[in-house]
Amino acid sequence: MYIATIDTGTTNTRVKVWHEGVVCGQAAAAVGVRDTVRTGSRARLQQGVHACLETALAEAGISWKKVGLVLASGMITSNVGLCEVPHVPAPAGVFEVARGMVAAVIPEVLDGPIWFVPGVKNAVAEVSLETCEGMDMMRGEEVETFGIMTQMGLNGPALVALPGSHSKYICIDETGRITGCLTTLAGELLDVITHHTLLADALGGAFADAINPDMLRQGAAYARDVGLSRLCFTTRILHLFTGCSRNDKANFLLGAVLAADLMALRGSQALKFNPEIPVWVAGKSELRQALILLFDDDPHFRGRVREVDDAVLQNAAGAGAIAVARARGLV
Repeated sequence: MYIATIDTGTTNTRVKVWHEGVVCGQAAAAVGVRDTVRTGSRARLQQGVHACLETALAEAGISWKKVGLVLASGMITSNVGLCEVPHVPAPAGVFEVARGMVAAVIPEVLDGPIWFVPGVKNAVAEVSLETCEGMDMMRGEEVETFGIMTQMGLNGPALVALPGSHSKYICIDETGRITGCLTTLAGELLDVITHHTLLADALGGAFADAINPDMLRQGAAYARDVGLSRLCFTTRILHLFTGCSRNDKANFLLGAVLAADLMALRGSQALKFNPEIPVWVAGKSELRQALILLFDDDPHFRGRVREVDDAVLQNAAGAGAIAVARARGLV
């Protein structure tokens, strides 16, 4: 059976066509739920998803008649997506998430049904100022996590780190269920500081393109001592009065931003886990390398730190969605 998987985030959509566990066609477009928010209409999102499906099918060399199942995950299941599906409360494994799947027909996208995979939220009965630190949620990262587990044979307990625009840290128990997640705006914060503050001059409007361990560690240590805001201005001081390269300064800032993530992991109520459990780190190469280094340096995290390579992450969302569909009995 051919299966099409749709992974839609805030700004991008990726479609893959699978046959017997192998990707045989794919397409991507810079369209996401942000377009719905920006335009007040779902039309652009509908058109973008439809176009990606058509392109992926063409690359696979098949017609719609051969597609037996279409799955969708990510922000496409939010209130600004194509079909809102309630989050499943943690703890949630593939079977719990599978029970929350919803099928819907959206004629502007596809004549047949699309099965939408729900996200997962932390189990906080009532959110208030006193309890909000324990709350968190995700749409899309749950299937990425299941996909990483499926492809790498990962068994819990473990902590899965997915650094990016919205960095997600996901805890898995010994039965393979997600027990909770923690989100930071690490990537967005780094982007804003790099491109839209006075530091754009010091950093040349660019991120670190090669990891400098010494500068990364210095940035992390400095931020722990004086805070991120002061470190940001110190980056400008380094620019004006030292011979630090652009990449050195970018590493200095990156270390500080990621150090704040580790601080959140140590102190937040959103995740409760044994620091002895292994940590699996995915994400773009530079972010992944930097985060692995800082995890290794931090005495609080005593489990083995392992790397999830690009090939696994590239197909994680689709592989995870298929694992959930299999638990539902659709595959």
